[in-house]
Amino acid sequence: MGQYVCKVGDTSGRIFQQVETAQSEGEARQKLSDQGYHVFSVRIHFDFLSQLSGKASAKKIALNDFLIFNQQFNTLVKAGLPILKALDLLAERAAAPRLRPVLQDVRQRVREGALLSEALAAQGSFPPVYVTVIASGERSGNLTGVLDQYISYLRISTGFKKELITALIYPAILVVAVIATMAFLVTYALPQFAKLYQDLGIQLPAMTQIMLNIAVPLRDYLLVILAAGAVVAAGIFVWTRSDQGALAIDRIRPKVPVFGDIWLKSQISQFLRTLSTLLAGGTPLVAGLETSSQAIGSRLIATSVQAAAGKVREGRTLHESLAETRLIPDLALEMIEVGEASGALSAMLTSVAEFYEEEVSTRLQRTLIWVSPAILVVMAVVVGFILISLYLPLFSLQVGTGG
Repeated sequence: MGQYVCKVGDTSGRIFQQVETAQSEGEARQKLSDQGYHVFSVRIHFDFLSQLSGKASAKKIALNDFLIFNQQFNTLVKAGLPILKALDLLAERAAAPRLRPVLQDVRQRVREGALLSEALAAQGSFPPVYVTVIASGERSGNLTGVLDQYISYLRISTGFKKELITALIYPAILVVAVIATMAFLVTYALPQFAKLYQDLGIQLPAMTQIMLNIAVPLRDYLLVILAAGAVVAAGIFVWTRSDQGALAIDRIRPKVPVFGDIWLKSQISQFLRTLSTLLAGGTPLVAGLETSSQAIGSRLIATSVQAAAGKVREGRTLHESLAETRLIPDLALEMIEVGEASGALSAMLTSVAEFYEEEVSTRLQRTLIWVSPAILVVMAVVVGFILISLYLPLFSLQVGTGG
């Protein structure tokens, strides 16, 4: 989600600027038009410090805190407490102190006459999927039922993410170790040996000379290089947070060997499970597609899902609309088609999501089996090359002395 500065006019003739949160410029225009405004211009709201610190969007609630809150809230409502009374209790006694001010704001809005879903949306800290699920529960009169489904969805989603993160911890540690070892050898050990060889007047082999030609400038300009690297990294980070940058990166990711397919299927499984949860809660298909697109981390897939929602609105089937994105695998499209034909779309989407989650987990574990040794081999080769470069002149010295 991005923020856009929009110049709009209302029916009274007043012209003013308004900041709108949306996935794209087109969505921002559509939202304002739906509110009855005439849109003069829309531009991306760019704030370097906000982008860098990740505070451009509304503050987020920690997943564990959010899960515990929903479990407590659902239990209280099931026990027969009115929604306002349940919010009163949780606003004062929520397990997560950071969540209490947020709940107090929601409670105040409900006390003033707003529906729970309206209060959650106005507060701004809750995921769009959650707000839509609550709204569906309010319309159907089955709030506890949709909350049960959402809590199950939240547990599975967070568990899947934790498994992925856990699987990547060891390779990440190896990469950090490789970088730290190389940085020490190149910026400290090599220059020290260079000074020793210079004092001894030893003729350096070509391998050692090449390494020193790299190491000495790195040591002398280390702070400048680090500062330049930090600026470049910050610039790239901010660029990837923009619409153009995020789309560009997302177009590259699926083409990355091995990991590209794993990434794509993990994003698709997240989308399918989210849509399944929304449909099971009574959300219409088009609204479910639009809401689930906001829960996807990939800007490319989110934009494609929004385009598919437009086609479904025009009367196309879901599997046809998703097929035109050219992102959804054929197997998933076939199963979705069966789900539409049988009237069990939500259950079929869950099955497809589970299938891809299991495939992603299995492929990631298999991939990491050889990635970790590969990193160790690369580390051994590089460090070995550096050490040979360091000691090769000493071997030459010993040979010369012995002669």
